[in-house]
Amino acid sequence: MPRDNPHEAATALVERAQNGDRAAFDELVRRYRSRVLALTLHLTGCESEAEDVTQEVFVKAFGALAQFEGRSHFFTWLYRMAVNRSLNARRAVARRREEWLEDPRVGRAVAIDAAGDPRKAALLRETYSRLVVELDRLPEEMRTSVVLVTLQGLSQGEAAVVQGCAAGTVAWRIHEARRRLHDALNEPKPVMKRREKRDVGELSALLREWALASPAST
Repeated sequence: MPRDNPHEAATALVERAQNGDRAAFDELVRRYRSRVLALTLHLTGCESEAEDVTQEVFVKAFGALAQFEGRSHFFTWLYRMAVNRSLNARRAVARRREEWLEDPRVGRAVAIDAAGDPRKAALLRETYSRLVVELDRLPEEMRTSVVLVTLQGLSQGEAAVVQGCAAGTVAWRIHEARRRLHDALNEPKPVMKRREKRDVGELSALLREWALASPAST
């Protein structure tokens, strides 16, 4: 038996929730919470802030269900709220970043990829820390496009709807981000041995190495 179309299933759940079925909205939260949390973590760089933003997004979504007219997919509508709230929160987070010992995105990636090997963990921590720093230096809209397409798995068209721009604009941002990250991560460093230099290659392949892509919706 073929799987249900996730968009059609979400639409049915939204309709039930709009008619007062709280269990239907709870199911929407179950389906999308992990993806929204991954998105907010990528955009804020702070676990506690990501948790708060995710909670706020679903509270806001529940209160605004009556205004959702189905002109876009439910997850697109949800993502737009999550992106806007995350970018606002990030500006406040950036002012107190010096308080952290390690970016949580780096810690998660290292924990997965190092597999308990301390030496590998040390090498990965340096690489991933540089990658996160360079990603965060990208312009806000470009970084958001990278997160939506490369880490969240949205199509360029879907990301364009979330960001309110043309798909061609998203495509250009991904291309430019690839170039900038490639140049930054391959820039010669005095303390770097030749064998440690990385060839970034395709942006999607590089970012998949983080092991941070959100799980697909069910």
